[in-house]
Amino acid sequence: MADPLSTRKSLPHAVPAWVGDGAVFFITLNAQDRGGTPLLAADRPARLWESARWRMERGLWWPRLFLLMPDHLHMMASFPRARGMGRVVRDWKHWTAHELGIAWQRDFFDHRIRNAAEYEEKAHYIRMNPVRKDLVATAKEWPHVWTMPAPIW
Repeated sequence: MADPLSTRKSLPHAVPAWVGDGAVFFITLNAQDRGGTPLLAADRPARLWESARWRMERGLWWPRLFLLMPDHLHMMASFPRARGMGRVVRDWKHWTAHELGIAWQRDFFDHRIRNAAEYEEKAHYIRMNPVRKDLVATAKEWPHVWTMPAPIW
């Protein structure tokens, strides 16, 4: 019998029907080998931005804040209800794995942002991630971040 503490749960990523369209989610994706081959290697950042923009232009997601770290990324984004957050993120992970050779951990973490104060709290957490990891002295120095206007609450 498998040790229940070592078994990773599969998260549903389903948005409840009572959550309005345009809800913003805080999402974290981790590379398979934390500390291994960095996501920021070679031309990956430019290609990741291109792929994020391509998906946005096609209405597959609407990223508000997207920050790349060497072995993970954080984003705050909205998703169309018809396709669903889980499918959109899985498709993007599949594309980046195939095209860019990024080995992702299975699944991802998500949390729905409920108000403007929580939005600002999570945005600050994301922006400060490179500072907490001693990669830069200030958040403004980190070049691997993409921002869009915050939603109107």
